[in-house]
Amino acid sequence: MAKRIISLLPSATEIVVALGLGEFLVGRSHECDYPSFVTQLTVCTQANLNVEKPSREIDADVQSLLQAALSIYQIKTEVLEQLQPTHILTQDQCDVCAVSFPEVKKAVSALISSDSQIISLQPNLLQEVWSVIDHVAQILEIDPKPLLTQLQQRIQQIEAQTQNLPENSLPTVVALEWTDPLMGAGNWIPELIELAGGKPLLSKKGDHSPYLTWDDLLQSNPDFIVIMPCGFDLARTEQEAQGLAQHAQWDTLRAVQQKNVYISDGNAYFNRPGPRLVDSLEILAEVLHPEFFTYGYQNKAWQKFNNNIKN
Repeated sequence: MAKRIISLLPSATEIVVALGLGEFLVGRSHECDYPSFVTQLTVCTQANLNVEKPSREIDADVQSLLQAALSIYQIKTEVLEQLQPTHILTQDQCDVCAVSFPEVKKAVSALISSDSQIISLQPNLLQEVWSVIDHVAQILEIDPKPLLTQLQQRIQQIEAQTQNLPENSLPTVVALEWTDPLMGAGNWIPELIELAGGKPLLSKKGDHSPYLTWDDLLQSNPDFIVIMPCGFDLARTEQEAQGLAQHAQWDTLRAVQQKNVYISDGNAYFNRPGPRLVDSLEILAEVLHPEFFTYGYQNKAWQKFNNNIKN
């Protein structure tokens, strides 16, 4: 039987395509948008919240749904029935990121004529991301070695420059996954910062992204701030960053005074645990050590934030 794959997670879609199996995709989540051809696939999910609202209202809506034990996303069961997938890729990591494994299992159990294999992904560390790629490849009967080797070679090229930097010369970095309320960027982001030649502050590798206070940010006083809100592109991130700059003590931060505040397309890169995490590493390397790295991501995936320091 020919494979008929539905991906309900943007990173899973990118993994399938990177493994050379894009032709077998028949459905996607409403958030899957890369590579561009996947936007032509049938959409199988929808969100139960309005992401056009201000950040604080989005966060409040998310918390309300979770506290009421309601799903943030809805699966279009009738679409799944029509598509008759052989494989459905989802996640069991974060109820805010995408449709969860229990929701997919419930939806599939309601189908009459489908015998779909559910592949649930839940990486929190870089090695787990690579293991996920290997796992998906094995199930879909494709060799993952060419892809994984290519990704590791790109990582090693950066490590060759950064691993010998003196410890006392490494810049401290706070990565923000949300701006209102403040959230640090956890999971694999601290690892990426370390590989790129920085010292991550206010989040721990492998841990979920923590809520922060302004006192946390002010006391850490990092050399660099990289803003990468979950689900927001570069333009929306720039808009959200303006709110940070309105805080009374924003201009007292070292990163602001040294013009080392950067905004990035978190939706396309940092938030997706798939092949483009290596792109994300290259972005951080460009930002933290432009003396060593130039990949051409500037003004496409990241840009310097105009701090407008008051005199």
